[in-house]
Amino acid sequence: MTSVEESDVGILCYISHLPGFRGILKQRYSDFIVNEVDLDGNVVHLTSLEAPSEIADEKKERLVDLLDKDYSPIIESFRALAGESDAEKLKDFINQIASGVNNHDEFILLSPCSDKSHRAAVHNFFKERLKLFVTDTIDGPDSVSKSVRVRLNSGSHSGSRRNSKKRKERGDKPYDSRGSDNWPENIGKFLRFHLYKENKDTQEALGLLGKMLGIQPRSFGFAGTKDKRSVSTQRVTVFKQRASRLAALNEKLIGIKVGNFCHVNDGLVLGQLQGNRFTITLRSVGAETEDIVKASATALGRNGFINYFGLQRFGSSSIPTHLIGAALLRGEWKAAVSLILDPREGDILFHFCSHKDVTRKIREYFKESGDIEGTLRQLPRHLVAERAIRSSSSEKFTLTLR
Repeated sequence: MTSVEESDVGILCYISHLPGFRGILKQRYSDFIVNEVDLDGNVVHLTSLEAPSEIADEKKERLVDLLDKDYSPIIESFRALAGESDAEKLKDFINQIASGVNNHDEFILLSPCSDKSHRAAVHNFFKERLKLFVTDTIDGPDSVSKSVRVRLNSGSHSGSRRNSKKRKERGDKPYDSRGSDNWPENIGKFLRFHLYKENKDTQEALGLLGKMLGIQPRSFGFAGTKDKRSVSTQRVTVFKQRASRLAALNEKLIGIKVGNFCHVNDGLVLGQLQGNRFTITLRSVGAETEDIVKASATALGRNGFINYFGLQRFGSSSIPTHLIGAALLRGEWKAAVSLILDPREGDILFHFCSHKDVTRKIREYFKESGDIEGTLRQLPRHLVAERAIRSSSSEKFTLTLR
């Protein structure tokens, strides 16, 4: 079978009868600019990298309210529990935060202790009397002792034990809900922002953001994926994150920027968009006359175009994937297996794969013998679809879909 043609998959006509012209598409990734269009018809652009000031101010006011009290009695109680040295550490830490010098990444380590019951008493003290802070346990200077770490409860962190519990309870929720207990009621639980990226697909960009924020990729929501080889801008939501944290990443990111932050009540899901606006640059344009190019551009602007699925959706080999899919839907397992394993004249694999001769011989062996198990044992590991086939003991054809 020869390679699939446009007519084989229903691409039969153009919207006009103009002769058309030639050109190179996506010679550079910047030749293909994609801007998402939201449900209200707004074209998404990145216009601001700044975090909203009112959110930052509210956080500062909340911290001032928490610190606007006399902690002396609590520190004295802690002195009786943990001793002079740790009490002074805590006192200095509170004063440092109140002065505005501290940031949420700083912490103090209490004196190393090998007594687990004492460490538990310290943790409970903070939970009951100093909810301004969160604590966890880390390894001490030797193999026996451990230290309690104390840090400011910023609302986006929580103890490791509670995180572990959250992970168990989260199940198949579409977002990561770690550290969400202290979220202000007057702020939407989802942070929506505009993601600008160059030559990166959506999942790659969000995976990098998630890694830098310390959250899972499932925390993010988006309306649709955008082409990798492009410059694209789209909306993204993330569950219970501060805009200031994401805005701070812009200094470290390469080929990615985030901005236009706002808090909303609901996260984005696939399909919540009208579409995309494309700005396309064609290079090395060639036609018999310049008038043909002008006429074609005018017709495109006036009539649009037929939005076919491109040939890339039907596979790159000489056996189109839609034929295999049709056989599977009809329950024709033997035909599907034959389409996958039979020899393929003109297959791209034979021209570029270093195992082309071996692969051809294996396919010919299957064609002649029908021995699936013997064929599968010989197949190179990179032939994933072929190796997904399994044969049952009753010699009926089955297909494991992965």
